Amino acid sequence: MKKHNFSAGPCILPQEVLLKASEAVVDLDNSGLSLIEISHRSKAFVDIMEKARALALELLGLEGKGYKALFLQGGASTQFLMVALNLLEKRAGYLNSGTWSDKALKEAKIYDDIYEVGSSKDANYNYIPKGYEIPTDYDYFHCTSNNTIFGTQMKTFPKCDIPLVCDMSSDIFSRSLDFSQFDLIYAGAQKNMGPAGTTLVVIKEDILGKVSRKIPSMMDYKTHISKGSMFNTPPVFAVYTSMLTLEWLKNLGGISAIEKENEKKARLMYSEIDLNPLFKGFAAKEDRSDMNATFTLENENLKETFETMLKDAGINGLNGHRSVGGYRASMYNALPLDSVKALVEVMSELESKA
Repeated sequence: MKKHNFSAGPCILPQEVLLKASEAVVDLDNSGLSLIEISHRSKAFVDIMEKARALALELLGLEGKGYKALFLQGGASTQFLMVALNLLEKRAGYLNSGTWSDKALKEAKIYDDIYEVGSSKDANYNYIPKGYEIPTDYDYFHCTSNNTIFGTQMKTFPKCDIPLVCDMSSDIFSRSLDFSQFDLIYAGAQKNMGPAGTTLVVIKEDILGKVSRKIPSMMDYKTHISKGSMFNTPPVFAVYTSMLTLEWLKNLGGISAIEKENEKKARLMYSEIDLNPLFKGFAAKEDRSDMNATFTLENENLKETFETMLKDAGINGLNGHRSVGGYRASMYNALPLDSVKALVEVMSELESKA
């Protein structure tokens, strides 16, 4: 039977995307050649790259607004470094709301003065920091929109007079936002968009070229913009599959349509966590993520029974990160509502047995 896949990343992808991507590995569009053996300079792949980049801007509502979309390699972790290399001249501010923002902050500190404007580390990141101030003389402000490990999500973003940079790796394309408020967005594909291997970077061109340091070609956003994300051989399969996923999302009705489905899944999941006395949510209620619901089982004696029930129901990828323990239900765009219903049924049945 097909498993209910709650994996935090690499994550579930739409079945139709998987099928088409697998077909392309054997034969791309009846060309008689595999996607992964054709030249990345061929018209077939250049068209794929251009379409992927255009779809990203279209879905985010950023067409014609001075932004460029790039598909790069190295994961979001490489962006921790690239952001600082390209934007940091004197100092910058970081909001520390989880493991990945903490790592981004540490990488940036290699280069210059980096300040932590707010942190929730004191409570093992179970909430989003609030009430912080962002000095206007900073080069940029960096935040992480969704914290996969801890199950928290920024519901609003600060208005500031400096470039706003956001790591959206785990909730990109999942909810409606005014994306023009951000000057740079980056997101590893494997959490909501495609397979591991590529990272989407959406950047407003006019924030570039303002640092005095020399930037290595491979780490310079301007290099990749000028070459259309083709400076070096791109991760062709990851880009193609991401393009298919963006097409799938567009055909569904775009971000506004998928947001409604994501809200249904989150409401159902959190309702069970709050009503079932056997479970307790980890994240502060006002900051709960619609993508990653983190929770613990209050009675450890029921752990073996619960996990056997999960296995019997075909539920996979529910184990929480070691930083939090317990369980984590990752409800990315492609996860159907029926999968959440299946999990909730198991949780409810456990209560009836306890």
